[in-house]
Amino acid sequence: MSRTIVVCGHGPGISDAVARKFGAEGYSVALVARNQSRVESAAKALGDAGIKAQAFACDLADAEAVKVMIRSVRAALGPIGVVHYNAYGGGAGDLTKAAPAEVRAVFDIGVGGLVAAVQESLSDLRDGKGAVLVTGGGFAFYDPKVDAMATQFGAMGLAMAKAAQHKAVGLLSQKLSPEGVYVGEVVVLGMVKGTAFDGGHATLEAKDIAAKFWELFQARKDVSVNFPG
Repeated sequence: MSRTIVVCGHGPGISDAVARKFGAEGYSVALVARNQSRVESAAKALGDAGIKAQAFACDLADAEAVKVMIRSVRAALGPIGVVHYNAYGGGAGDLTKAAPAEVRAVFDIGVGGLVAAVQESLSDLRDGKGAVLVTGGGFAFYDPKVDAMATQFGAMGLAMAKAAQHKAVGLLSQKLSPEGVYVGEVVVLGMVKGTAFDGGHATLEAKDIAAKFWELFQARKDVSVNFPG
């Protein structure tokens, strides 16, 4: 039976490389993002490469919308084998000025959307082969130098959400591994070429990170690894 990977928070970097890697391995691909035209264009590009792909527009900060999206993916492409969560919110950059709603929003997309996607996919994932794969970030770590960098870059909200997401990965792994669901993350320690964070000095290749995700998925052992590591 064909299996589907749901790529939540699709963009031109890591998530697209993951979609291409899993698509090349025989997975149908659901690309999810807010911008309908962009995600449709990306799905067409995958189709042109011989990968079965379909676009789904969704606000990943809206938990109920996420659940509806997952049901739509299942109806269109079949059972969900992998949820790849790549979405993040860039708001609340300065915690001394951010409105409460702006602070909540980064958690809604970074954690709330992830949990909703997992909950709605569980009936498919619990077969000994299902997986939840999360794109983590180094801002999640508790370290004065990391905190200083996040503050300097105006990414305080992102750093908090990534820290919470990192904890969620560990908790979900503890809860779901006895049920045959693998949960793992790749914590990206650097800038990825061709993404919004690439100011011309990025050194990491998205395809290499996608290969690491595939390696984790195949081994189903490590819960969190750093890249490069």
